[in-house]
Formats: sequence, structure tokens, C-alpha cells
Amino acid sequence: MDNQNRDRGTIKWTSLMLPEHVEMVKKLWKEDQRVEKGIIDEQKAVEIDFLLQRAMTDDLTVKVRFYNGFDYEDQLMKVKRVNRLEKVVHGVDWKTKEQVRVSLDNISDLTII
Repeated sequence: MDNQNRDRGTIKWTSLMLPEHVEMVKKLWKEDQRVEKGIIDEQKAVEIDFLLQRAMTDDLTVKVRFYNGFDYEDQLMKVKRVNRLEKVVHGVDWKTKEQVRVSLDNISDLTII
């Protein structure tokens, strides 16, 4: 009788779901596991600023690691301009060629590719 009451949870429903739905459910589960936003030191902020300026003047592709509200996300992009008044980096996504805006306060790391 104990074996009949054992439930497999969401495993039994995945065969009935489209791959897009499974991906969305996994994303929702990931949102439940929130990560605290870290604080960067002044030296790291200066390094990020230098790399942003270099990427903008030389038209280089960069990998930006930023905090998106619940976790850290990596974005490949070309930096078009930096608005210091609004503290926003404007760029173009490397793959989709869509406009991207990333807040300077949320950037934790930046590397030139």
C-alpha cells in the first residue's frame, strides 16, 4: 500500500509538457533560489570602467556579468555608449543584434572577448 501512495512529483508531468514549458518551469524554479547581490570594491569598479571605455572606442565584444534581480547572468554584447547620468550601459546583443541596457550598478564583472 505504501508504494501506491508514492508520488513522482513533476517527473510524471514532463512528458505532457512542451520543451518550452519545461524550460520556463526550470527558470521559475531557479528564480526561487535567489542569490544576494555582491558588492564590488573600488578597484574592480575602476577596472570595469576602463574596460568599458576600451570596448567602446575599439568596438570590441565584451562579456558582461550582471545581477538581474535574483541571480547573475552573462551577456555577450558590443558597447555602444555609457550614460553616466542614468548609470546605464547601452549596447547590442552579440547573437540577436537586439538593443540591450544594463545598469552600471548591477555589473559585477566585465571581460573583453
